[in-house]
Amino acid sequence: MKKTLIVITGPTASGKTALAIDVAGALGCEIISADSRQVFRGIPIGTAAPTPDELAAVPHHFVQFLDLDAYYSAAQFEEDVMALLPKLFSRSDYAVMCGGSMMYVDAVTRGIDLLPTISNEIRTRCLNLYQREGLEAVHRCLETLDPAYLATADLQNPRRMIHALEICLQAGVPYSSLRTGAVKERPFRIVKFALQPERQVMFDRINRRVDLMMEQGLFDEARQVYPLRHLNSLNTVGYKELFRHFDGDWDLPTAVARIQKNTRVFAKKQLTWLNKSADAIPLPTPSADAILAHLQ
Repeated sequence: MKKTLIVITGPTASGKTALAIDVAGALGCEIISADSRQVFRGIPIGTAAPTPDELAAVPHHFVQFLDLDAYYSAAQFEEDVMALLPKLFSRSDYAVMCGGSMMYVDAVTRGIDLLPTISNEIRTRCLNLYQREGLEAVHRCLETLDPAYLATADLQNPRRMIHALEICLQAGVPYSSLRTGAVKERPFRIVKFALQPERQVMFDRINRRVDLMMEQGLFDEARQVYPLRHLNSLNTVGYKELFRHFDGDWDLPTAVARIQKNTRVFAKKQLTWLNKSADAIPLPTPSADAILAHLQ
C-alpha cells in the first residue's frame, strides 16, 4: 500500500487542529500545518496557532518558522512539503496535513503550475504601488497586463492581486497564460476530509473564538506588531481591524465586531472553495473515529 497523506481542512474555527492531533496521535504520525499565516512568528493568538501543549502532543511542521517580513508562497510550500514528506513517511505510513489555507492545500494535493521566482526588485515595486496608490492601482495594471485573470479573480484580495501583477511583470506574459490547472501525480495516496459545520454553528464558534482571542491577549499582540503594519503578513483579519482602532478610526467594540464579521466572511469563502472540491470527504462534525474507519 502507498504511504498516505491525510488532509484535514475546513473553515476557520471548525475544529481542525484538535481533530488533526487526535488522528495523528492515534496513527503515530506527524502534522503538516497548511496555514499561510501560522508560518509567521510573533502572532500566535491572532492566527490561532497550535498552543505549546498541542505542539508538544504531536510534532508539527511549518508553524511559526518565519519572521514577519519573510516572503512565502503556496509554491514554496509545495516544494518544502514535497521535500519533507519522504522523511515523515520513513517514520510512519501516514502523515496528516491540517489547515484552512486552500491554496496551500491545493498546492500539495493538486500541484501548482511552474511560475517564475519573483525578484526582490519586482516584489518591492508591486508592494510600493499598492501601499502608495491602493488596490485600484493594481487593478489598473492588471487590466492592461492580464484582463483575462482580472475577469475571474477575487478583486478584493490584495495578496492575490499583487501576486498576479508580480507574475506578469516577472514572466513578461499574462499570469493567466501560465495557469494550466493540470493535476500533478503524487507518489503517495491522498485522502482529504473537509469539515463542513452547519453555518450558524460555525458563526457562533467564530464569534466566541474572537472573544477568547481578546481575552488571551490579541489586543497586546496587535499593539506589539503595529509598527510593522505595512507587512503583507499582517494584512490579516484580526490585526487589520485592531490597527484601525489604534489609528483612532474605530472604538474597541467596533473593531472586535468587525473582526467577527470579517472572519465570518472569510469562513464563507472557505466553504465555497470546499464545495468545489469533489475529492473531499465531508465531515459535518470533527470525528477522528470516522477518519480512522475510512482508512481501514
